[in-house]
Amino acid sequence: MKRTIKKVMAMAMVSCLSVTMLAGCGGSDTSTSSNESSSAATTDTANKKVLRVGMECAYAPFNWTQSTETVSNGDKAVKIYGQNTYAYGYDVMVAKKIADQLGMELEVHKVEWDSIGLGMDSGEYDCIIAGMGKTAKREKSYSFTEPYYYRDNCIVVKADSDLASVTGLSQLKGKNVKVTTQLGTGWVDLLDQIPDGVLGSNYETTGEVFMAVSNGVANVAVIDVPTAESALLTNKDLKMIKLDKDDAFKNDQEMTNVCIATRKNDTELRDKIQKAMDDIGWNNKDDMDKLMEEAIAAQPAA
Repeated sequence: MKRTIKKVMAMAMVSCLSVTMLAGCGGSDTSTSSNESSSAATTDTANKKVLRVGMECAYAPFNWTQSTETVSNGDKAVKIYGQNTYAYGYDVMVAKKIADQLGMELEVHKVEWDSIGLGMDSGEYDCIIAGMGKTAKREKSYSFTEPYYYRDNCIVVKADSDLASVTGLSQLKGKNVKVTTQLGTGWVDLLDQIPDGVLGSNYETTGEVFMAVSNGVANVAVIDVPTAESALLTNKDLKMIKLDKDDAFKNDQEMTNVCIATRKNDTELRDKIQKAMDDIGWNNKDDMDKLMEEAIAAQPAA
């Protein structure tokens, strides 16, 4: 009798374990990878389509963080996912146009520049709209749309320095200037084109780059024109120099084409975004420049 009871109990335990194991397998089979779920760009809670976008929110005038939803141009900033602050700037303005065309809700994720690709690869967001230049190196890892902005490169120096009168790179020869730019950008590859330039530290944000020049830690910053124009609004001690075209950076075209990136295999979303850009006619440089001017004018003084 005791043996019979023990046998029944053992069988019951095996049955319970079997059910538990099957339930575990079932959960594994029905889950989807981050690539699969994010391509659909939907939320499970409200079953509403969401365009999840990663950006620094610290790269004015392309994108920045502000404390309120109000914008001086009458538009509304977008609440940053998981935070009580808001994002605005050229990237946000373009992202809103695309999301509206697609009938989707825009969700902005704030992320450090040096990990922006990793965040997308892990499925935290589905695309990057962050002033990213399309380079041959990046194309090996990501899929890109056509440009949503064309920018020119420049240098920034102290307004009261002997460099303020420079008009071309050749004039920097023999000056042994210390040069800087933002980490993880295509500008890093341009630094060695500065004659007799001394490589200084590069920084996480463009704000730190400009501060280095202001403080004399660096003499020359390599950056793009709209970002420099934005910085000069609040940094009166700096000067932007647009170099003569015959005495400027060579092979810098990769940094002029600002595109939207998706995961390498997520060409479906890339093509969807590209079609939205085509449908609203977002391929005209004049329109792009006009919107950038609006973004620069709308940025908070801080």
